[in-house]
Amino acid sequence: MGKGIAFKDALKKWSEKTGENAAEATVVKMNGWIPSIDKLDASLATLTNCERLSLSTNMIDKLTNLNSLSKVNIFSVGRNNLKSLNGIEGLADTLEELWASYNNIDKLKPVGSLKNLRVLYLSNNNVKDANELKHLAELPKLEDLVLKGCPLETALGENYRSKVSEILPQLKKLDGTSLITSEPAEEEE
Repeated sequence: MGKGIAFKDALKKWSEKTGENAAEATVVKMNGWIPSIDKLDASLATLTNCERLSLSTNMIDKLTNLNSLSKVNIFSVGRNNLKSLNGIEGLADTLEELWASYNNIDKLKPVGSLKNLRVLYLSNNNVKDANELKHLAELPKLEDLVLKGCPLETALGENYRSKVSEILPQLKKLDGTSLITSEPAEEEE
């Protein structure tokens, strides 16, 4: 496998390919970049208006330099080489959706800082300890969580859904299926 490309070089090529100015773009999609992006660098700071940053299917192994992204509310880093979410704290003030499936993530503590997070997709990672879910309990807005394909699903057995919803009572959806039981609504007069 060949060497990857740094984010600054990929961003330059993205601007040339799309004709967009990185500083003005609200959506930046660099999925499956060839050669693959392997390093995030200080050039992320040029994405001053970016609200949705998609870097899936690359070779990124560390989340760095994210603190300069002051408007990103959707961040997609699925199918990379992430072993950790350390560094995601740089998006603590704005991030609402984190898509990080198909990595090697096993610890969720860094996610506990993302107080506006509503959606967290972590399928097919290495989360195996139910105690890691306690970090997500600190997220009052988290309503949609995907953990399908993580060892935790097998570890919790047939009571997986009820155990997860017990730890995370704020969840409305787990693995794409509603956790809300349909009860007749009371009518107000």
